[in-house]
Amino acid sequence: MMRRAPVKSSIAAAILLMLSQSAQAGEFDPFSVSLKVSALPSRNMIPQEAEGIDPCSFPTLGTPLGLVEAVERAMCHNPKTRQAWATAKAQAAELGVSRSAYLPQVSATFGITKQKVSSGYGAPFNVTLDSSQSVRVGSFKMSLVLTDFGRTSANVDRAQAALDAANAAQDATLQAAFVAAAQAYYDILTAVSTLEAARQAENAAKESYMAAAAKYKAGIGTLADQLQAQTAYSKAKLDTVKADADVKNAQGALAAAMGLPANTPIMVMKRDGKLPDISFVKSVDQLMEEAKQNHPSLIAAKAQLESAMANVRMTRAEGRPSVTLGAEVNRQKQSSQPINLVSPTPDTTRSKNVSIQLNIPLFEGFGRQYKVMSAQGQAEAKAAELADAEQQVLLEVWKNYQSLTAETENMRMTDDLLRGAQQSFSVARGRYKAGVGNMLELLNAQTELANAEQKRIQSVSNWHTARLKVAQSIGKLGLWAVQ
Repeated sequence: MMRRAPVKSSIAAAILLMLSQSAQAGEFDPFSVSLKVSALPSRNMIPQEAEGIDPCSFPTLGTPLGLVEAVERAMCHNPKTRQAWATAKAQAAELGVSRSAYLPQVSATFGITKQKVSSGYGAPFNVTLDSSQSVRVGSFKMSLVLTDFGRTSANVDRAQAALDAANAAQDATLQAAFVAAAQAYYDILTAVSTLEAARQAENAAKESYMAAAAKYKAGIGTLADQLQAQTAYSKAKLDTVKADADVKNAQGALAAAMGLPANTPIMVMKRDGKLPDISFVKSVDQLMEEAKQNHPSLIAAKAQLESAMANVRMTRAEGRPSVTLGAEVNRQKQSSQPINLVSPTPDTTRSKNVSIQLNIPLFEGFGRQYKVMSAQGQAEAKAAELADAEQQVLLEVWKNYQSLTAETENMRMTDDLLRGAQQSFSVARGRYKAGVGNMLELLNAQTELANAEQKRIQSVSNWHTARLKVAQSIGKLGLWAVQ
């Protein structure tokens, strides 16, 4: 009985080892592939203030809410950014799987079999004969691929390139979420400015209406002037109601983007009138060259092409020979107790073997050739996708550059337009009060002023959006762009 203890101990040790490895499976990373993926879905676009502090853990909503905080909240709670992050982590694990082929494959087997046989014989013997048998088996196997003529290395290259593509795709997703959040914030600023302008226009229309009504009551004005002024005042009030609704809708959209209920009260910081830096905007030719090097979609497309080319090499190598080193240790102990014997008869068998095996694929029904052709076709498709992605990126750089140039000029022109409209309205109002102007002249000046205010507000909003899109189109978007 004492000889069974080592076998039982070996079995227990093997079970404990497997349980321990299963418990640590989520943390054990011998190839350190997790370091190739960001520890957070923000992929370092949101700085970590101190080690162990989650930058996606926010206190109460800022009052007023700053643009940086709005962007950080939106990026942390955007489902698409988390999906892209999870995809990158999964691809990093695939890289670990491919690298594991360089290491030996080890397995252990333990087994216990007990058998009891009872044989009964009828008349004339009327006897029952019992026999029992116990078999304990243990084996330890190891195999290592000495060479497969480039298949494993090509598979590792393919997995590495696929991980690079996943990381680049995550960057592209983050930048898209960044722009969307910033745009939602700018929409609130635009809506608030529009509401303020609408209220000013309403007050001006009210003042004109009161002046026309006073003139008509005094007998120096006409009923037509009063009615025209009243109509303009009613229209201005309707514009104010619509502008107020636009503010609430924009606030709800930003709240949803930040992962908050749509009815969350949001008050944003007012613009200080200063425009952010645009020193990163160089000549359009330089911007295009930077985009070729930095744009995440181009980086992803290049990595996908490299992965496809590595897959071609791996597919070819799968049809080549491989050399495998194997080793195996077996131990079998059989104990049986035959009929009419008092003590069992033990039988122990031990075996050890070492082998080198050469595997040579001779004929696969021409399947290998077609698999290589398929892999080559996929690589050619990825090359075409890269060319198309480069064209699209360069076109976006060109369009966004032209938009920023145009919006910069538009802001200068809308400044002049607004100053002129303000002066025109002031003169028209003075002329009407002095009795030398008419209501139509005043209302026209009033309308032109409201239109100029709206154009100025929209021009500033368009300029901020164009600036962000230029930064995104060259792959340099970051928190610096909204600070």
